[in-house]
Amino acid sequence: MTFSLAVCAEMVFIDRPFVERVELLTERGFEVEIWDWTAKDIDALVATGATFSSMTGYITGNLTDDDGIEEILASAAESLEVAAVLDCARLNLHGTGLDPSGLPVRPQLEVPTGAEWLCAVDTLRRIAALGSAADRVFTLENLNTLVDHPRVPFAKAADTISLVDAVATDHLRLNLDLYHAQIGEGNLIELVRRAAPLLGEVQVADVPGRCEPGTGEINYPAIAQALADTGFRGTVALEAWASEEPDCALDIFRSVFTLS
Repeated sequence: MTFSLAVCAEMVFIDRPFVERVELLTERGFEVEIWDWTAKDIDALVATGATFSSMTGYITGNLTDDDGIEEILASAAESLEVAAVLDCARLNLHGTGLDPSGLPVRPQLEVPTGAEWLCAVDTLRRIAALGSAADRVFTLENLNTLVDHPRVPFAKAADTISLVDAVATDHLRLNLDLYHAQIGEGNLIELVRRAAPLLGEVQVADVPGRCEPGTGEINYPAIAQALADTGFRGTVALEAWASEEPDCALDIFRSVFTLS
């Protein structure tokens, strides 16, 4: 298997209790991605024996205003403590804090200014320093503003690539979400090639519908080969709803990202 494979427990087996979802994914041989750790029984998650590939790396805050910066730094430090308990490899960030519906707590009404870009780089550099001290990696995820996350700043893959490249440390990497990138930018194979030196993780779902590969317009077998051709050997995570049976969706995901 070329890649290590993870599945977001927030989006499959959704009729089961959360800890049971984690157990089912672990039994199937997948690593596990979780979102908001504050709503989870951390001890129960540890007891599953799961390998956690990614978790939310902050609770509140943003990258560009004084109060938001202090909040995101404080909550990143808290998240690192939980990541140590779970032995979670990566802690995920966004361009600003999101509410439970995925909307920005502080919407960006206009394009970020040059000063805001510089401030975001500085904040991310400070977060990465926390990760370095704890020997953990933060990842910055691209989002889409057309369907799921309107008015989120620094949302495009081009934005996140620029920010991660500017910070220039192994403790801040790119979480390249190809579902969001297809909606926002397209040209995914070239995007994968461009992003490859900065990748910490890749997330996948098809468009439209945000279900498993093969349910929409993205040619995921070609994406998988392009990723392998860049030399990427890290984690690919299914962050998608199951179009029908979760077990079938997981089998398809594994098949697409298992290269001979």
